[in-house]
Amino acid sequence: MPTDTSAAYTDLPLTLSESGSGKPVLILHGGGGPATVAGLAQHLSRIAHTITPVHPGWDGTHRPEWLTGIDDLALAYLHHLYDRQLRDVLVIGSSLGGWTAAEMAVRDNAGIITGLVLIDAVGVCVDTEPITDFFALDARGVAEHSWHDADRYYVDPTGIPAGQLALRQANMATMRTLAGDPYMHDPKLLRRLARVQAPALLIWGESDRIVNPAYGAVYAEAFGNGRLEVIPEAGHLPQIEQPEATCALIDAHLRQTSNPFPQS
Repeated sequence: MPTDTSAAYTDLPLTLSESGSGKPVLILHGGGGPATVAGLAQHLSRIAHTITPVHPGWDGTHRPEWLTGIDDLALAYLHHLYDRQLRDVLVIGSSLGGWTAAEMAVRDNAGIITGLVLIDAVGVCVDTEPITDFFALDARGVAEHSWHDADRYYVDPTGIPAGQLALRQANMATMRTLAGDPYMHDPKLLRRLARVQAPALLIWGESDRIVNPAYGAVYAEAFGNGRLEVIPEAGHLPQIEQPEATCALIDAHLRQTSNPFPQS
């Protein structure tokens, strides 16, 4: 996909990959970086205009000192959509990207977001279903909590080249800055979601142990128009473990939420 740089603000360049044509679809990655949504973006670019940013501070991109929360990230992306005068936008977010999508939706006073897809999203506090402390896990623990088939996806950190390992550590440091305190949630978000009337599809891996399907059910119920779909034999990243099932759900949601007469 072609990569370009656009400025949300004078001191905040956004690194974006864009492809395809048609309905605009903003795709937001989680803590694992843009590679975790690359296959999804490639699939959707066949039927839509995909915009896939790299969050500031991930993969060596610039993060200004003032960008310290997911709310900052959400407003930057929302302002980017406004500046480009995009309408009828579907926003898809995985994990931390799903949280960002939800924060965008509650702030979208212009109504340009007409659909949401949250994939195993964090971002809300559910007292009975606490979010696993990701930062406390070792590499094996991350694999066991994140994947249905942990043995297949586990990567021994001792075998990762030094440069790539340093990049991963920098990504985690950025995630800790944006989402570490309060840990992986906005205390005010859950009660605000009822105001979001754009259809929200929440896709959840049945084997996710970072945020389990029961957490996803509460999240979906909080939206004004939300529903939950659980995918078997998938963990925190069903778009990777079960891409066909995930893409089928998103394709259907894309068709259902598309405005045949978008505003110019």
